[in-house]
Amino acid sequence: MPPPETPLTPDRVLEATEDVLRRFGPAKATVVDVARALGVSHGSVYRHFRTKAALREAVTERWLDQAHDELAAIARAKGPAAERLREWLATLFAAKRRKAGGDPELFATYLSLADENSGTVARHVETMVGDLTKIVESGLASGEFTTRNPRKTAQALWSATAHFHDPVYAEEWSDPGAELAFADLFDLLLNGLRA
Repeated sequence: MPPPETPLTPDRVLEATEDVLRRFGPAKATVVDVARALGVSHGSVYRHFRTKAALREAVTERWLDQAHDELAAIARAKGPAAERLREWLATLFAAKRRKAGGDPELFATYLSLADENSGTVARHVETMVGDLTKIVESGLASGEFTTRNPRKTAQALWSATAHFHDPVYAEEWSDPGAELAFADLFDLLLNGLRA
């Protein structure tokens, strides 16, 4: 008797979609290609994702969300806010570097998908700024930081560190001086936050 088939789940569809995107690129990848990779009909894929656009948006969201849990845990943790802020930003930078360097073709594909899914990107940024806001608020409560508006300060931190997380700068992340530049910027930002 043949082994039972693995059920088709949204995660399996998304994994197959990533493989198809890696092989064909976003311009040529189709739902039929994804279905073929899974050994199912394209209708089976559409049961999980109603449209090609919904599938591409889900892949983009999955890619952007990969570091959310780890970053959210850092934001919620106890301890000095300055240390958590450094750890949060360093973790984000490291995750972005891994994505860009580990699979450059897929990274380029995701950049293309992110351009067409600006709402997904906006939700991602909102989550990131929310984490930073929690850290700034805790630093304000403990007397480590001084700011009138933690949310605006978090947004400013996000913008000021864009060089280390915005994919536009991905080519520079592997530069030998990138870590030192990150440390210098963080020290500057921290000095501005301290009471």
